Amino acid sequence: MTEPSLPPPARTRRVYGPVPSRRLGASLGVDLVPFKVCPYDCAYCQLGPTRRLTCEREAFVPPGQLVEEVRQALLQGPLPDVITLAGSGEPTLYAPLGELILALKALTGIPVALLTNGALFWRLDVRRDAALADIVIPSLDAGNEATFQAVNLPHRDLTLEKVIQGLEAFRGEFQGSLWLEVMVISGLNSRDGQIRDIAREARRIYPDRIQLNTPVRPSRLGPEAIVALDNLQRWCSLFTPEAEVIADYKGLPGPSATSTASLAERLQNLLARRPCTVEDASQGLSAAPNEVVKALAILQDRGQIRREQQGERTFYVVPAEGGPWL
Repeated sequence: MTEPSLPPPARTRRVYGPVPSRRLGASLGVDLVPFKVCPYDCAYCQLGPTRRLTCEREAFVPPGQLVEEVRQALLQGPLPDVITLAGSGEPTLYAPLGELILALKALTGIPVALLTNGALFWRLDVRRDAALADIVIPSLDAGNEATFQAVNLPHRDLTLEKVIQGLEAFRGEFQGSLWLEVMVISGLNSRDGQIRDIAREARRIYPDRIQLNTPVRPSRLGPEAIVALDNLQRWCSLFTPEAEVIADYKGLPGPSATSTASLAERLQNLLARRPCTVEDASQGLSAAPNEVVKALAILQDRGQIRREQQGERTFYVVPAEGGPWL
């Protein structure tokens, strides 16, 4: 039997999914920034070390190109619950962010979410652009400077106080939904006192929701970084409003048949952005699990992906040296 031929690697595609999101349902992702360009070098990042640490914004790709890719994705279906601006780096580094959001809103009535580390909201231009989104989800992983440096490994121009002041200012200007994510990493910010410090600083931002997370996906810290669920649940009451623990991925209904070659292309594009289990990929691509397994085998044989074990779960990842936007 002849092995299906695959198209060139999907490195230049910036729109992917819809993928199952723990907080947003079916999310159509838009990747705005080249691989690992970020103001942080977070210890827990599933994409590995930051390759370019910066606070400078750039127009990495024309907004019109991104809008056209979104339009094509919406035509192909399935329709997502939300369009999420995120991806391989910090999306607020994308200089035409506001122009892009306005163009997406002109294209479709689907809500636009911005998934950000929150590092750049001290900049007025970032706040103005971000305020055009419907949902903004920044992160806050530390309640004091020492923890901030240990967890987020920020650009030299950033301090925790500067970041929080920016988020405070944004809260006063933003009319949409602000959800705050707190990533809790065992051994770095998981002591009770550290969690109380984060909860205290979070109150300054007045988020609509607070979500506790822990790095269950493969990272350079390994599975030892994962915090037990009962501890996350125990800390929820320390926050105002009371925090919630982010649940596992929600599935997308209706698996559909597709050719192995076509599925492998879509699968590689998905894995270039985030590690997935067979179940994650099946749900995110609306494909039968057995078809996903066949496509994974082709990509593995060609050395384009690898397996990583995280506890009892097997994730498939694109090796860092082959990350998107190289």
